Amino acid sequence: MKYVLLPVMLVLLVFAAFAQSGKSIFLIAHRGGVVDSTNVENSLPALQAAIKKGYSMVEMDMRLTKDSVLIIQHDRNFKRYYGVDSAVSDMTWKQISQLVSNRGSKVLTLEEAFRHCQGKIQVMLDNKIEGNDTLLFAKVVALLKKYGLQEQALMIGTEESTPYFTGKVRLSCTRQQLEENSHKAGYSPAHYYLFSDLKNMSEADVKWAGQQGVMVVGVVNLFRYRQGGNAAKDIATLRSWGVTRFQIDSEFYPAFNF
Repeated sequence: MKYVLLPVMLVLLVFAAFAQSGKSIFLIAHRGGVVDSTNVENSLPALQAAIKKGYSMVEMDMRLTKDSVLIIQHDRNFKRYYGVDSAVSDMTWKQISQLVSNRGSKVLTLEEAFRHCQGKIQVMLDNKIEGNDTLLFAKVVALLKKYGLQEQALMIGTEESTPYFTGKVRLSCTRQQLEENSHKAGYSPAHYYLFSDLKNMSEADVKWAGQQGVMVVGVVNLFRYRQGGNAAKDIATLRSWGVTRFQIDSEFYPAFNF
């Protein structure tokens, strides 16, 4: 009997997920856009492909060069796509600007990326800059304002930078962090969002966030499934819980049946 019930339960789960289809799905393109055999992470072609496909937001990894230029780059060094085993923090922007990836693209400054986003797509920043340089972070906020991106911007922050960015850019949290923050002076649910994959978030967490007025962003990233798992099933589960915002790798775009 249990073997008969399993497929029935899966069908019901999928049905429940698509019962949510009346709600708009908000997709965030992980690692700078549509990353595939043609486009490298955090590149202009990847960003443009995300805009063309209709993603609502793009996640960018923010780093700092030796001469304090803000760029978008996930890895600490440029070996994987550019063949240069040097850290971002050890190279000047002049040196970095000469690099060409194995697919023909170049590294973008944060401002260049924002310029291409303006009026087309919103941004999520993954802050990979150590420390709490408030003058530097003020430049980030100023750039978000300049290109009309601050109001909807999200950030995956660091413990060090959280005090500065709180109230300026909505910050990622676990439920535990949200509950702790709720006891702090000046707390507002608009300052944060619940950010997690299915493994680390429950239906009760999603319901609780909704009751608290906290945005929820589900995470469906490729590296979490390299050892197995069913991303399509996880997406269906999250949607059945009422999650409508997802940060995804482009491989999982078809699971949303647009």
